[in-house]
Amino acid sequence: MSLVIDTLRTSTITEELSDAEVEILAGLFDVRDYKGGDVIVRPGDEQPDNLYILAHGDIEVKIQSSEGAATIHVLKPGDLAGMITFVGGAATQVSATLYAVGDTKVLSLERVKFETLINSHPMIVYRVMRGVARNMHGIVRRMNTESAELSNYIYRTHGRY
Repeated sequence: MSLVIDTLRTSTITEELSDAEVEILAGLFDVRDYKGGDVIVRPGDEQPDNLYILAHGDIEVKIQSSEGAATIHVLKPGDLAGMITFVGGAATQVSATLYAVGDTKVLSLERVKFETLINSHPMIVYRVMRGVARNMHGIVRRMNTESAELSNYIYRTHGRY
C-alpha cells in the first residue's frame, strides 16, 4: 500500500487532501505492472474510464501522424493519464497511445469505484477533481508554451532562431 500512498502524494490530485483522505482514496486504486513497450492505453481500444497515475518508470505518449508514431511527451512518476475518459469524455476523443518505457508500475482508478465516494466523502471527490483540473491546466500551459516557441522558431520572431 505504501507504493500507492507514496505515488498519490506526488500527484496533483491529492494536494488538498489530508493523510486520512489519501488513505481512503488509496484503497480504491489497483497497481498494474507493464514491461517495456507494452501498450497501456490505445485509441479505439475498449477503454475503461480509468484514471492512471504513473508510480514507477516512464510512459511515452505517442500520436500517429503521416510519418508514423511520434512521441509528444514522456510521463514521469506522479503524472496522470486517462483524464479525458475519467471525467466523462468519449473514448473517441482519445488520440494518444501510452507505452511503458522499461518496467513500469501504474496506479489505476476505475471511475465507478471513485464515484462510490460521492455520497460518503463528497469533499474528497471535489478536491480530487480540482486536482485533475489543475493537472489538465498544466498540460494546456505547457502545450501553449511549446506552440509559442515553435511559432517563434518558424517565423523567426523575438530573436529566437
